[in-house]
Amino acid sequence: MENSEKTEVVLLACGSFNPITNMHLRLFELAKDYMNGTGKYRVIKGIISPVGDAYKKKGLISAHHRVIMAELATKNSEWVEVDTWESLQKEWVETVKVLRHHQEKLEAGSCDRQQDSPIPGRPGQKRKWAEQRQDFSQKKLLEPKPKDVPKVKLLCGADLLESFAVPNLWKSEDITQIVGDYGLVCITRAGNDAQKFIYESDALWKHRNNIHLVNEWITNDISSTKIRRALRRGQSIRYLVPDLVQEYIEKHDLYSYESEEKNVGVILAPLQRNTADANS
Repeated sequence: MENSEKTEVVLLACGSFNPITNMHLRLFELAKDYMNGTGKYRVIKGIISPVGDAYKKKGLISAHHRVIMAELATKNSEWVEVDTWESLQKEWVETVKVLRHHQEKLEAGSCDRQQDSPIPGRPGQKRKWAEQRQDFSQKKLLEPKPKDVPKVKLLCGADLLESFAVPNLWKSEDITQIVGDYGLVCITRAGNDAQKFIYESDALWKHRNNIHLVNEWITNDISSTKIRRALRRGQSIRYLVPDLVQEYIEKHDLYSYESEEKNVGVILAPLQRNTADANS
């Protein structure tokens, strides 16, 4: 299939990134290889969107630091970038709204590109400008129609997929919109029951063709929780996070027993909001 016939995809990863690890970066590479390998898609960009401080997760340090670490981690990437919109919101933002924000941003950018026109010449070059316009019009007729706007898909691990079953963590209508309107690219491991989880959920089963399960054959058990634990205990995290991230953590002494106690006893923002909505 020619590139022009493939659906362009933007992979969006939402999460705490507390801190970002090499595993987070590997998710993008695994997903890109899989999606491109289907012959139907072409991944053109990856976006890391750290959650805002209002999420209120235990041990969640300032979004300011988490964003900088993510930017350092992707400094040398040619296709993965960090977006700060979600992290700058005063209130916690539902994942479906983050997806919508990025899809609308792509649509707005596509409209801008289609309205582009040749730059006029200097005064006194009216004839030349008319010829340019005629040339341009003929070329536009010969060119294929503008491609569809790239599609944003949520990149995640199997743990996020399974979290859909946690009472009041997700709104059912949000789950339907995420898998129905956008789609998931979910990285799973051998022995993981992601397929069974989809089968047992009516909402996921209905949109199963929009859920792409990617096997992680070279397993990697790095997690932000384990990184923070090692740091609290004064243990090395080298080769588990990018070198620049490690240097930043050490320079600012970011993770400690004290930082891990942040938001202890505070109800997670989605649980608080969704429980209140359910009871109202």
